[in-house]
This record gives sequence, structure tokens and C-alpha cells, in this order.
Amino acid sequence: MNEALTKNYEKTLKEQVAVIHAAFGEEPRTVAFVEVPKNVVVDQKLETAFRLTNNINRAWWENEEVTPVFPEQGCRSTSVGDMVLVGTEKYVCVSTGWKKV
Repeated sequence: MNEALTKNYEKTLKEQVAVIHAAFGEEPRTVAFVEVPKNVVVDQKLETAFRLTNNINRAWWENEEVTPVFPEQGCRSTSVGDMVLVGTEKYVCVSTGWKKV
């Protein structure tokens, strides 16, 4: 199958969520858009966005599913107090999961 067609098809299976850093008293700002599977429950989308915006083996903004939108050369990992926007619903990261805002 044509590589471009394959990529277009794969995009139909995903949606973008926005990662908003607001922890540590920061002014809220969007730092990334993350591609997550469209056909999973919200908690899985949130956990995917969290995992992909954390430095584990490399800088998180180097992950293929992440589009960084911060002006600096680097950005901290997503943490408790940060938020993810899924569709029109916003969720804040708490110490044990996520809470709808």
C-alpha cells in the first residue's frame, strides 16, 4: 500500500489532545499537541498524553506523536497540576490519576 495512504489512514484512528502546563504556580500555557488513539476511553488518552510528555529515555518533544508548541529550547515534563484538553473537556493531573475541571 502507498505510504502516504497508510499515514492518512493511521491519522483517522487518532485525535489530538492539548497538554497545558499550569503546575508550580505557572500561568497556564499549551506546550504540546499529542496524538492519542481515538477509540480508547478518556483515561487512556490522558495517560498516553502524560507518558508522551515526560522525559524517560529522551526529551519528550522528540516523540513522534508529539507536536511541541513552546518557544524555549526545552520544556519540563508534565506533572501533577498540569492539564490535558480532550475535545472540549479539561482534566487536571492529580496525585493518583485525573480529575475533570
